[in-house]
Amino acid sequence: MRPVTLLFTAVSHYVQQNQPEGVPPLELTGERTLPDVPEENYWFRRHLVVYEWISDRVGGQRVVDLACGEGYGTDCLARHAKSVVGVEANPETFEHARLRYTSPTIRFERTLVEMFDETVDAAVFLQTIEHVQDADAILEQIRGNLSPGGVAYISTPNVLTLAPEGKERSDNPFHIHEYRPDEYAELCRRHFPQVEVLGLFHARKLKAQEVAIKFGWDSIHPKLGITKPFYDRFVPAITSSDFTLKRRDLDGSLDLLAVCRT
Repeated sequence: MRPVTLLFTAVSHYVQQNQPEGVPPLELTGERTLPDVPEENYWFRRHLVVYEWISDRVGGQRVVDLACGEGYGTDCLARHAKSVVGVEANPETFEHARLRYTSPTIRFERTLVEMFDETVDAAVFLQTIEHVQDADAILEQIRGNLSPGGVAYISTPNVLTLAPEGKERSDNPFHIHEYRPDEYAELCRRHFPQVEVLGLFHARKLKAQEVAIKFGWDSIHPKLGITKPFYDRFVPAITSSDFTLKRRDLDGSLDLLAVCRT
């Protein structure tokens, strides 16, 4: 069943706020999510909660964060990892990440994912495989970089809930291929002997919002003239605890996280 559609859509005309001195802010383009943009907070937290879940599982390990974007996820992984390499090809995004996240356990490299060639204990590749032309080649590259017993954490949106009702895929122009849960699991199992797929779901405030919409909230707030004031407060208040990862009901999940073991 398709979850209730909420009023959280990616926007393309916002710039990060309150950046540290000397760190150039990034503009939200819709290709990647950013922290420090209140209007983007739903999507940022939806990504961050998965980084936090992984961070708790990579203590003392050498980690690579492939297609790391702004760098907030690399910073999150470094809370517990022995070391983290953030790999990013875009020059402006790379420069921002390099200047903003300066922990001694973090290093950023400006290169393509396909060009990264170091041995690591864990590889993180989140919300990017849908942008890739040859997913099989990328997964083979990731597997080849893992040490014996290494783990790859790879996520993607679930097309069953991302695409509008009646459509085969979303309207995101940056996505090359969007995956169903069974299709995604099969893709990962072509390259890793052990694959577990988890689904990301709404919890707490966001789950309550889903219930409210089912009972007619979307017909009430416009009549009361409170749509913008309500969501101007609600969206920035969303936290990682408003999402949860589960091992069941994958067809109804928001995103799919494959935990792939060598």
